[in-house]
Amino acid sequence: MNPLYLASGSPRRRELLTQIGVPFSLVSAPIDETPLPGESAPAYVERLARAKAAAGLASLGVPAKAPEGHAVVLGADTAVVLDGRILGKPENREDALAMLADLSGREHQVLTAVALDDGQRVHSLCVTSKVSFRAISADEAQRYWASGEPADKAGSYAIQGLGAVFVTGLVGSYSAVVGLPLSETADLLGQFGIACWQSLAHTPEVTNPQ
Repeated sequence: MNPLYLASGSPRRRELLTQIGVPFSLVSAPIDETPLPGESAPAYVERLARAKAAAGLASLGVPAKAPEGHAVVLGADTAVVLDGRILGKPENREDALAMLADLSGREHQVLTAVALDDGQRVHSLCVTSKVSFRAISADEAQRYWASGEPADKAGSYAIQGLGAVFVTGLVGSYSAVVGLPLSETADLLGQFGIACWQSLAHTPEVTNPQ
């Protein structure tokens, strides 16, 4: 089976891949994440996902066709979007509090793009989900920032963490909001010869006792 490499430092993406039984190795893929002038949010996240996958593949320093199969690199990127504006990771406390104030009592979009690159072909997709927030008081926002959770999160919140208390509704993929749309990712992996539930292949079959 083709070996998979994850070009991401996100512990959430590592957990999600592990959840669906896909073994992988980590690879570094630093890129410039500055949006291009006039670039739409879907184009932005998909471009970054593809760039991360390409950078990860380049950093491996192995032939495109390795002895054990094609090395496949997965890159992903997530953005929170409000009124067409991309809310990235906060630069500081004031930036985070401003984002939370903007998101308070409103619906926003979360876009996550996934790309797979094996040096011969690149497949990518973008999944959009809608998340609704209840009103967030200034005191809550400050206490949330003090927890440390918003510091490295797009939009300054984590739906899988303490920030879940703000969420009143979700239309779309929960796992995509966390960082990786699992159903769509599983389909992409299958196209590159990488199966999910790999641990089940070594589980003895259980038969009903007679």
